[in-house]
Amino acid sequence: VATEELSALATRVLLGTDLADKLAPPTGRLSDRNPGDGTAPTAPGRPPRLAIHAGPRTKVPPIDGLKDHGQRARILHSFANHELQAAELFAWALLSFPRAPTEFRSGLAATLVDEQRHARLYVERLAEHGFAFGDFPVSGYFWGKLDTLSTPRDFVCSMCLTFENANLDHTLDYAAAAEAVGDERTAAILREVHADEIRHVRFGLRWLAEFKRPDETLAQAWTSSLRWPLRPLLARGPQLHLEPRRAAGFEQAFVDLLQRAADDSRRSRTP
Repeated sequence: VATEELSALATRVLLGTDLADKLAPPTGRLSDRNPGDGTAPTAPGRPPRLAIHAGPRTKVPPIDGLKDHGQRARILHSFANHELQAAELFAWALLSFPRAPTEFRSGLAATLVDEQRHARLYVERLAEHGFAFGDFPVSGYFWGKLDTLSTPRDFVCSMCLTFENANLDHTLDYAAAAEAVGDERTAAILREVHADEIRHVRFGLRWLAEFKRPDETLAQAWTSSLRWPLRPLLARGPQLHLEPRRAAGFEQAFVDLLQRAADDSRRSRTP
């Protein structure tokens, strides 16, 4: 049976400039005999059409844009880019943390493969709308947070428990909005991604419990690991959905913290 080293998979996903190859799942069993020396690039390889841009050209329409065919394509394009960045950053973590526990690294690889699949689903749905991935400028929002990912603990706090935590809400909200305009296929993809995000967040919680100090709660360990601009408010959507948090295994104090983040934000905007 053919095998692919985790480090080789990570290098292919992270530095590849051919989109099909970057998003191709492993072809055989994964091995971690040669995890590397901890050296990882600080920027991904990309096809020219998917080069990262900064500024207003990458702005994405709000959720109401799903009502319009062209704006919906722009939203799907941004979803594909989010998943591509996630796959790249999980690859980056495999290269950056070669001495992390074997089970942790296996979980990183499993999540990477999920992110590849999510990106492919969005790219395929985008094509069904008559657009190709790369037709619009893409941001490097996740890549811009690289300085918050210094350790495995930092990584799970930022990627799993902030960005993917927020996607527990965003995927449900966008799925409902897609259904409201009759786009059942997009809604189904969002719900598939949502189900995987529950597992990804559960993975983050499990490993934060391993990495934190004994005297810290999970919520305390998470907030102490966040570096601005990452903060609790970014770990949720406008509506906090409780059921997926329960399914992921959040303790009540963690959920309360997410709820207070929105309340505190609203109070700070009140004159």
